[in-house]
Amino acid sequence: MTIAIVGAGLGGLALARVLHVNGIDAAVYEREPSRGARGQGGMLDLHSGTGQRALREAGLIDQFQAIARGEGQDLRLLEPDGTLLLQEDTPADAPLERPEVDRADLRNLLLDSLPEHTVHWGHAFAYADHGLMHFANGSAAAYDLLVGADGAHSQVRPLLTDARPTHTGQNVVELGIPDIDHTHPDLARMVGRGNYWVLGNGQSLSAQRNGDGRVRIYLSFHNTAEDWFATSGVQFDDPAAARARLIDLFTGWHPRITALIAACDDTVVPRSVTTLPVGLTWPSRPDVTLLGDAAHLMPPVGQGANLALLDGALLGLALAAHPDDVPAAVKEYESEMFDRTSAAGRQSAYVQEILASPDASRKMLAFFQPG
Repeated sequence: MTIAIVGAGLGGLALARVLHVNGIDAAVYEREPSRGARGQGGMLDLHSGTGQRALREAGLIDQFQAIARGEGQDLRLLEPDGTLLLQEDTPADAPLERPEVDRADLRNLLLDSLPEHTVHWGHAFAYADHGLMHFANGSAAAYDLLVGADGAHSQVRPLLTDARPTHTGQNVVELGIPDIDHTHPDLARMVGRGNYWVLGNGQSLSAQRNGDGRVRIYLSFHNTAEDWFATSGVQFDDPAAARARLIDLFTGWHPRITALIAACDDTVVPRSVTTLPVGLTWPSRPDVTLLGDAAHLMPPVGQGANLALLDGALLGLALAAHPDDVPAAVKEYESEMFDRTSAAGRQSAYVQEILASPDASRKMLAFFQPG
């Protein structure tokens, strides 16, 4: 069988790797021209039962643990006035239940585990018909099974469902402080080794320590319109003015917290948060399926990458178990995936509701420390 995977993200690469481990070839088609064509984002916390399970099935768990940051599990939760509600510091000998890993490092680990030429760079999927994929560069390729692993704005998804991502009411601005230990040691001590989270009044500030010494800052504005970036007064083409306006939007927050915004460099990136309907399904087709954000886009609360990795691994195992019956493998995979990701989607939506509430910090504290 000819298996074509659209998208060289974590889920698509996990699928290709598990197939390779089981002696099955696959081709991955990626629109980017090379692996280093763009940045891959910040840190991911890989959960033991999902993302790490996928890496075990891929035979890569030891390599993962060598690049994972156990101290990235540290957490500090605060209120806007600076009140510390929760501080969790990870002991050196603690199990790696949710260690942090740089997304780019994890992607490179997966890429390096595949045979050369598995990934066809510079192939932007355009459309498919009658077992033939067509790409924006004019080329085409045949397939028996087409797997859409092409993210939130999947071009493969319309082959299976009319569902489209919709805006959640959350808009995020990403900033960052480079080499924080040397440029702002006082702020580095405040943030700590892992995640620093301040919630309140329908807004949040999260600071995430990256493996390269950079701290990524995410400013979230909940209960806002889809056109909020145009109406917010944030001048994204003028980083200094953007930082000043963003600090104004956090009026009343403790100066120690807003000092993180002032210390950021000129990277100011707007991100609208969209989701697919929770519990999305589609009638099974023998020649097309989806995984990751293409199948179940959720709010960014720690589930997405983990689910995509496990989707890829479990689809690979299903295909390996039914090498002569692809339709049966696809149905088996989709049945399990629909149940598993629906539950995760409900939990993600619940966390999203907490984050948008006026007393988000206290509700999140109760979420972390139930009872």
